[in-house]
Amino acid sequence: MKIIECPRDAMQGLKEFIPTEMKIRYINQLLKVGFDTLDFGSFVSPKAIPQMKDTVQVLEKLEWRESSSKLLAIVANVRGAREASALEGIHYLGFPLSISETFQIRNTNKSISEALNELSEIQELCVKSGKQLVSYISMGFGNPYGDPYDEELVLNFVDILKTLDVTIISLADTIGVSKPESISRLFKKLSSNFPSLELGAHLHSTPDTAREKIDAAWLAGCRRFDGALKGYGGCPMAKDDLVGNLATETILAYLEEKGDAPKLDKGAFLQAMTLANDVFTHH
Repeated sequence: MKIIECPRDAMQGLKEFIPTEMKIRYINQLLKVGFDTLDFGSFVSPKAIPQMKDTVQVLEKLEWRESSSKLLAIVANVRGAREASALEGIHYLGFPLSISETFQIRNTNKSISEALNELSEIQELCVKSGKQLVSYISMGFGNPYGDPYDEELVLNFVDILKTLDVTIISLADTIGVSKPESISRLFKKLSSNFPSLELGAHLHSTPDTAREKIDAAWLAGCRRFDGALKGYGGCPMAKDDLVGNLATETILAYLEEKGDAPKLDKGAFLQAMTLANDVFTHH
């Protein structure tokens, strides 16, 4: 069972800049908890996401050597991937591939076919630099733009990614439209069709529907969950009203009930929860 904690996703949509020192302190605290992976920063245009313009400075001060957690950085193009793949300490590069043409353009300024070309170049860079690519399928459960969507489309995309030797794929419900039934069907289909892939869930949700979504994914065999402490965040490139991330504490409580929670340092976790208030409410 892997929990991917996503401070980057929690921070990126905030208008007010979180001081670099504050980011460093918070992410270093998260590194003590024992999460499998921290999605800590991104190498995208500072014009697009000003909050993440200090990712390199943050990385320089992170105590990843003392932690069992691996660091993941989001990249939206080859230029960002070159920069990230040259840096020590980053284990994973995450690329947001959308099955909605409208969102792919809004999110990365590229059509889907351009994004796939970019992705295959990024995969080559990863192989050369000893990094691992995680591909997100954004709008994986539908989209608000009227672009075509069905589950077969998702399967086709996963098939393309598998052909490119991408082995970790996270289905992202960028705007919170997934329902337990659709989560369940999609994960069952994908895991029976692609048993060798590591499939994750990056769900956005309101607090009242979070638990049923986690339940649906877990029962359908998902063993990789993205979350953010207290459910902060959402995608600033999607709709205007941000639907928050799944709260990590909700994921953990659920997994503990099922006897399937990863071993985390509870004390460090509580300290991170306290620090999250400072970071996200009044930094």
